[in-house]
Amino acid sequence: MPFPDIDPVALQLGPLAIHWYGLAYVAGILLGWLYARRLTARPQLWRNDTPALTPAHLDDFLIWAAAGIVLGGRIGYILFYDLAAVAAEPIRAIQIWNGGMSFHGGLIGTILAMVIFSRRNGIAIWSMFDVIAAAAPIGIFFGRIANFINGELWGRLTDMPWAVVFPAGGPFARHPSQLYEAALEGIMLFLLLAALIYGAKALKRPGTISGWFIGFYAVARIFNEFFREPDAQIGYLAGNWLTMGMILSVPMLMLGIWAVLRARKT
Repeated sequence: MPFPDIDPVALQLGPLAIHWYGLAYVAGILLGWLYARRLTARPQLWRNDTPALTPAHLDDFLIWAAAGIVLGGRIGYILFYDLAAVAAEPIRAIQIWNGGMSFHGGLIGTILAMVIFSRRNGIAIWSMFDVIAAAAPIGIFFGRIANFINGELWGRLTDMPWAVVFPAGGPFARHPSQLYEAALEGIMLFLLLAALIYGAKALKRPGTISGWFIGFYAVARIFNEFFREPDAQIGYLAGNWLTMGMILSVPMLMLGIWAVLRARKT
């Protein structure tokens, strides 16, 4: 099927072009913030002996989260995927259209922001991790939809009936892997964490939601990498299957398992 005729520019205001990609980041952060505020406003979901994480804290953390996502995501992409090119042409570091952002880098940036913010405000770090993890799939979903609209990070060649011919991907039908990721890493992960929160009262065991988030995302990402075309400057790291995304997801899976097991002992 042909690629949908979607203009990457959502709104043009004179010389100012507002792209769907930027709107997706804004929507993901704001909707995630609203959902996180809803969770913190329900004390019955939380354990009584954890320092209170309030909606006001989340209001203050919003800027921290945005900085962690954007700076971590860009720096992570450079370090994991584009270091040689940036070393040869340093201006490329701020050209986000050359490669874009790394989820793993954005995750590290957000974790650092949470650690610093929690210590400054006397908040239990695992509770902070949990509430942000619960909301993160919302941002992931919008980010992957934006990748699809931009016609980037497309999938491998396929003859499936729902395959898409992306404008920049040559005259070949490819997996719409961005939509697979939006479904698994966004919708499915959000529903899983919500079921744990509201059904199993998992927020009463700090670290459980964080562990499930990291672990499930890692499994979903490894699965999706079998359908996603690897970055051209790196390609496959072994055979015709191993990618950088898979390698970066393995320690995430181990960390997620450890966090869940740790939470069961608390």
